[in-house]
Amino acid sequence: MGYYSMNYSRFWFSVLVALCVLPALTNRSVAQVTGNLKSGEAMDKIIAVVGNEIILKSEVVGHAMMAAAQERRTNARPDDPVLLKRSLEVLINEKLIVTKAVEDSLTASEDEITERMEYQIQAMVQQIGSERRVEEVYGMSMAKIRRDFREEIRKQLLTERLSQQKFSSIKVSSKEVQDFYKQFRDSIPPVPPQYELYHIVKNVEPSPAAKEKTIALAKKIRDSLIAGGDFAAFARRYSNDPGSAQAGGELGFVPRGKFIAEFEKTAYALQVNEISQPVETPFGFHVIQLLDKRENEVKTRHILLKLGQTDDDVTRTKAFLDSLKMRVAKGELFEDLAKQYSNDDDTKAFGGLLGKMEASKLPSDIASKIEQLKDGEITEAMPYNAPGSTKSAFNIVLRKKYIPEHKISYDDDYKRLEQMTTMQKRAKVYEDWMQELRKNIYWEIKGKL
Repeated sequence: MGYYSMNYSRFWFSVLVALCVLPALTNRSVAQVTGNLKSGEAMDKIIAVVGNEIILKSEVVGHAMMAAAQERRTNARPDDPVLLKRSLEVLINEKLIVTKAVEDSLTASEDEITERMEYQIQAMVQQIGSERRVEEVYGMSMAKIRRDFREEIRKQLLTERLSQQKFSSIKVSSKEVQDFYKQFRDSIPPVPPQYELYHIVKNVEPSPAAKEKTIALAKKIRDSLIAGGDFAAFARRYSNDPGSAQAGGELGFVPRGKFIAEFEKTAYALQVNEISQPVETPFGFHVIQLLDKRENEVKTRHILLKLGQTDDDVTRTKAFLDSLKMRVAKGELFEDLAKQYSNDDDTKAFGGLLGKMEASKLPSDIASKIEQLKDGEITEAMPYNAPGSTKSAFNIVLRKKYIPEHKISYDDDYKRLEQMTTMQKRAKVYEDWMQELRKNIYWEIKGKL
């Protein structure tokens, strides 16, 4: 968003970073991020304590360098005092929110943690190049990365949950937008070149034959368990849930309302030690055993079999999107097809509208394809990674309109102004909230950076 150059932008950038908790880095990975640390340099001294949370020097340095990278500051140094101070403040705020979330008894289910973790690991693999390179950067196996990241992911989800409660209800009126525009219009930089884009997303779904094969395996596993098989051994061998497989499939006691609906309904219907028939959820097929039951919580273990995808599944998905593209060429409206067929629940009701997107902020591979189109033309089917989803998908994108750089307009750029006004309002609420938390939660800076 081009309006980050405004007076309050630096503060709000910190807010955004705080609400998107980055996985903790090892000493080795921090060193590789910074590229400037001497071998053997003492990094992990405690800098601050917030509630029961600690902040290490390595966290501050790693956060500072990543924040600099997001701001495209290629000359940033890990010993920049301004950068380090800002990152420490962000991390203190982050720990305050985590502490408050725990105090408020917010929770995240094991399935939620696993799904988020797998999404973030996939993103890391794509960014770094391969699982092997990720292991080299972090100095540990993928299995250990998953184990070590689980607690950070849990905190991330709790932070998001509490922040959502705090900020989701903050809205702005048209008068507030108008007042904001009057106050800042002369200082707001020009709106950079944009594209008005629409898309249709199609998930890669396994074939009926693959689904039947997975169900058959799940039934075979259940039959073996009923006949006396070792559930923990089967879980370690067959389960595709990395968060529980090595623990024999055990999920511990989980309160009602935290499991996905299909899983929870089955778990509560079982008798203690009973093993379920295969249960389908968005994650795949589960074989569930109830270990113990209390009034509002159950202790279970499970074996998860995910549905794999084949080259044929990918080919079939891309062919379907190509057929939609042909239908648009013959006169059908892209928006109507998006409403009917898109798997993106956030945009399908609006005909696949992605909105006005800055050309410079599109991923380079996407930008090059959009740039080659004329207004009204559609891309070929491209891989699509939905935020927060581990599902494989493809999309086609309609370049509806190219909008050149221009001075911001109240009428033409109202949505952008509304977002800016909302961010300013949320920033003030956030600042007041942090002041409140700092008064009510113990925190202390213990060391020098």
